[in-house]
Amino acid sequence: MGETRPHALKGRGATFNPENRFRRDHREAVDDGWRPPDDDEGDAPPPKTIVAIQNARTIIARNDSPDIPFDRSINPYQGCEHGCVYCLEGDTPVLMVDGKPRPLADVRVGDEIYGTIREGSYRRYVKTRVLAQWSVIKPAYRVTLEDGTCIVAGSDHRFLTERGWKFVAGKLGRSEPQRPYLTVNNKLMGTGSFAKAPSQDRDYRVGYLCGIIRGDALLASYSYQRIGRRNGDQHQFRLALCDAEALQRAAEYLRDLQIATYEFAFQQAVGERRAMRAIRTHARPSVEQIRSLVAWPAAPSPGWSKGFLAGIFDAEGSYSQGILRIVNTDEEIIRWTGDCLKALDFRFAIEYRPREGSKPIPVVRVTGGLREHLRFFHSLDPAIGRKRNLEGLAVKSNARLKVIGIESLRKSLRLYDVTTGTGDFIANGVVSHNCYARPSHAYLDLSPGLDFETRLFAKPNAAALLREELAKPGYSCEPMALGTNTDPYQPIEREWRITRQVLEVLSECDHPVTITTKGVTVERDLDLLSSLAARKLVHVQVSIAMLDRELARKIDPRAPAPQRRLEMIRALAGAGVPVGVNVAPVIPQLTDKDLEAVLEAAAAHGARSAMWVMLRLPREVAPLFRDWLEQHYPLRARHVMSLVREIRGGRDNDPGFGSRMRGEGQFAELIERRFAVACRRLGLDAGRGFALDRSRFRPPKSRTGAAQFDLF
Repeated sequence: MGETRPHALKGRGATFNPENRFRRDHREAVDDGWRPPDDDEGDAPPPKTIVAIQNARTIIARNDSPDIPFDRSINPYQGCEHGCVYCLEGDTPVLMVDGKPRPLADVRVGDEIYGTIREGSYRRYVKTRVLAQWSVIKPAYRVTLEDGTCIVAGSDHRFLTERGWKFVAGKLGRSEPQRPYLTVNNKLMGTGSFAKAPSQDRDYRVGYLCGIIRGDALLASYSYQRIGRRNGDQHQFRLALCDAEALQRAAEYLRDLQIATYEFAFQQAVGERRAMRAIRTHARPSVEQIRSLVAWPAAPSPGWSKGFLAGIFDAEGSYSQGILRIVNTDEEIIRWTGDCLKALDFRFAIEYRPREGSKPIPVVRVTGGLREHLRFFHSLDPAIGRKRNLEGLAVKSNARLKVIGIESLRKSLRLYDVTTGTGDFIANGVVSHNCYARPSHAYLDLSPGLDFETRLFAKPNAAALLREELAKPGYSCEPMALGTNTDPYQPIEREWRITRQVLEVLSECDHPVTITTKGVTVERDLDLLSSLAARKLVHVQVSIAMLDRELARKIDPRAPAPQRRLEMIRALAGAGVPVGVNVAPVIPQLTDKDLEAVLEAAAAHGARSAMWVMLRLPREVAPLFRDWLEQHYPLRARHVMSLVREIRGGRDNDPGFGSRMRGEGQFAELIERRFAVACRRLGLDAGRGFALDRSRFRPPKSRTGAAQFDLF
């Protein structure tokens, strides 16, 4: 316990996501046997698990490896929750779908933000939804760009550059592999830092009212004779809009200036015409006060200019396909619009749109591309969100986004991250990566690190596919293995019930099945399993590598405690289900000391067979394990890895058939002898489980119950 480094990521097995080499929250209360240790209080919560649907084309995987005790298997899930996070500073602004920035720490699950997708020659901005948000305390780095943009991030964070995705920092220690990382002069993709929102002081509010009222309101006084009345003067103010945000803002600003209006339905939605609501007043003092408010100022302040441009854009502006324009037939309004843009250092052009039989309509077009358009939206803050739609625009910009500095802050900060549907998001104007098991996750363009534990794929069509495959003519029955790559009893199985559906199909067909699991949800299916057991159709292996709770918490932080898994063995045995223990993985100098104790405890709880597997470190897993050792057992790390290499012929891993599951050399032979002696002493079958009955198999019935006929 004294060897654990304080920055180890609690609640997860992996501490970082190594790069994928193929790249070119509801919880049901379940007793898993754990009690939180005293030092857990105050830690940041671990990243939430995200589940995506994977509509598989086939469900039975076939295997011809001579050292694997099955030739066909089913994995209802991909990834394993039983088994770092890419983070940014909490005040980093994230681009929301309304075009406004929001601090990353304030972004919540379900929020809509902008991400990107590759389309043709360009990445393009698209709307995406936040699937998860979390934080962690970890060492921080500051990345400074040529335009002055500064971003504080963890070393594992990745940004999109002109040469692809790159981490903030490269190789950080002996246990972490080299990876593509940012260097000075790399150019990030995006628009650069977001402009600061305006202070909505009195000048800004008066300017906004001037812009929106002059652009889109009725403000008039009429004098005429009315019989029986001393005078017939009428005063009218009315502002009618389709967009509630602008109407509510105008009403609020007027109310703050002691001008009362009331709202009413101005136009019902008919066909393509949108519904409109309006505010109005007929009180002479209010109308005269509004007329005074919208008078042109002698010397407009910057705040007034920002408010005026926001108001006239809400009234007469549009943004479509990357073109930002303001249209009005009043030449005086156009002149004031140009003057305000010039005062705020925006580039623009005034064009004239021809009109048949009338004077051309003047159009003010703001130039400079998306970078300037975002500066317009953020520094002026118009109210109408739909007019700030960036979807479909290409991620290209002439912004000065070269990296000019990367420095460690030499301290740990609380950093935040989100997971989105596109796998990225826009952080302070640049494209920022977020994560999407281990080796199998790499084939899905995901990292084999934390992604393996937090980004799971469920196969809801597994049972239907299985039924189809079992019904094929000529299908030959052999025991089906569940849990060969991913535990079939993930915590999410309680909700998805895919494993149970698969077992129901197998039970219906009298098909033999073996199960390997750590998950307590297996107890839910005792009815099915006991029925299968009565027909000699099932055998279950419960994986237990050690009894040391402290070690188990570090190796299997989200799996049930070893003692809870022993109770699973007792429950299965009590239901008449043949059950064994799988002592895996055996890790030299860590779990090997518990070998006999695990076998004794399992036998005492009803296990009738046993297996063992030596630690395997395939290419993607090796760096994760080395990093885990450095995090939790730095004083033993070198010795453990030396024994691993001794077992594996001088390498981290030996993929060869016949040796990969057991290893070679003196240590491996010693484990083999110890295992055999203990099994003999305890009466455990040291083979590969019990013989299952294949003779009962019968193809599944069709959905209607009628026979299925071939077309030809």
